Amino acid sequence: MPKTKTRRSAAKRFKKTASGEFKYFKNFKSHILEHKSPKRKRQLRKAGLVHETDHEHVAKMLPYA
Repeated sequence: MPKTKTRRSAAKRFKKTASGEFKYFKNFKSHILEHKSPKRKRQLRKAGLVHETDHEHVAKMLPYA
C-alpha cells in the first residue's frame, strides 16, 4: 500500500494538539484593521480549535499529523 500524501495547504494551516484536536490561527487579521474594533482584533489573535464536525475532514488531509 503506498503512502498517503499530505495536503500541503492544510499542513500550513493546522497543527495537532496533544489532546488530538486541531488548532488553527484566525483570519482577517492582516490588513484593513482601521475599522475593526480593538475587541475584535484582540479576539482574532487567539488560536481556534477545529469544530468536531470538521475534525474528520482535517484528519484525512493530515494523515501523519
